[in-house]
Amino acid sequence: MKQIATFTGGGTPSRENLAFWNGDIPWVSPKDMKGEEVLQSEECITVSGLQSSATEIVPSGTVLLVVRSGILKHTIPVAINRVPVALNQDMKAIRLSEEVCLSSFFQRWVQGLNDSLLLEWSKQGATVDSIEHAYLAATSIPLPPLPEQEAICDFLDHETDKIDALIEGQSRLIELLQEKRQALISQAVTKGLNSNVRMKSSGVDWLGEVPEHWEVTQLRRVAREGTSITYGIVQAGPDIEGGIPYIRASDMAGDQLPSDGYLRTSPEIDAAYARSKVSAGDLVIAIRATIGKPLIIPSFLDGANLTQGTAKFSPGPSVLAEFFFYFLRSSPAMGQFERLGKGATFKEITLEMLRKFQVLRPPLDEQRQIADLLNSKTAQLDRLISEAERAIALLQERRVGLISAAVTGKIDVRGFVKAATAVPDVVAA
Repeated sequence: MKQIATFTGGGTPSRENLAFWNGDIPWVSPKDMKGEEVLQSEECITVSGLQSSATEIVPSGTVLLVVRSGILKHTIPVAINRVPVALNQDMKAIRLSEEVCLSSFFQRWVQGLNDSLLLEWSKQGATVDSIEHAYLAATSIPLPPLPEQEAICDFLDHETDKIDALIEGQSRLIELLQEKRQALISQAVTKGLNSNVRMKSSGVDWLGEVPEHWEVTQLRRVAREGTSITYGIVQAGPDIEGGIPYIRASDMAGDQLPSDGYLRTSPEIDAAYARSKVSAGDLVIAIRATIGKPLIIPSFLDGANLTQGTAKFSPGPSVLAEFFFYFLRSSPAMGQFERLGKGATFKEITLEMLRKFQVLRPPLDEQRQIADLLNSKTAQLDRLISEAERAIALLQERRVGLISAAVTGKIDVRGFVKAATAVPDVVAA
């Protein structure tokens, strides 16, 4: 590489250098390297055309590489800028000698050999992975003649366009299925299953009309007697092997609580927060970050505790945990939580807001009917979503495999003729 390329790093000039900032040239950092090929430069911070001691302007058509970022644990983002840019210190510009290596060929080569290059170029840093310049510069790259490089790039552009269209179709399908899932939940838990039932005003703007025989109440009024809606441990101390597991907001990323991975506190700290210990069938509700998100406590977490970023709700005899799980995940409820949330860096709600949160209470048998229907219907939709996600994963594997085969000569594309017409959109069934 060092025989066919020159390398330029980036930097972050002082914020006091007002002549540099707020211009019309994108200043690229790893977060701007979205996707495998496209640089979303329009979202970048902009700088002026004045160079500083910390950075310089990179002309268009240059290969841009992320060389220091946590994302390097998984992949090496690579792109070609379409406009002049400046770089921050976590980026590197690679200017290739176009007489022997096309920028587009090198980009495809990095994409096709990403996993092996990640191991070859990376060194472990104190907090993040980074690419060692000496390893990058000493890399050997096989170079076909320029006409063959161009044929490889044309072939890959044509074939990856078709794969990308299929991926986009599956992604749109997932979005539609998720929208259908959300609409199904919202309709069932706020309007009921009988479209002919008499309706009434709920008296709550964000709920609108609800079935006449449903009660509008507050979450605290349907909690089990002797319990309170409360958050958990403020300072859990070090992780104790064999201690009491506690649930953090970060443990609530999925639609179910995971079976492992919990931090554990000492029995003494757990005993001091007996009020926030949870039982199987309780709801844990995030009150920080993704505020309002509920999950049902499974049997294997019976007796666990919480942190101050989560709260528990123990359903009383007149309500079902599953119904309230779906109600709090409905669009109206999620929208109201979003409006109630306060905070600049991350949103949170107070316990008092959560306790007074307006909820609906249908008759118990109707709650069961709604929960049973939603369990069945959402499971069907989730299976379809999982199938689409698997299809995307297979297509992405096929994409990488195709690129790797082409740039390493495993397939001969010298006879490929560039299509004269655009590749039509493909929509997956």
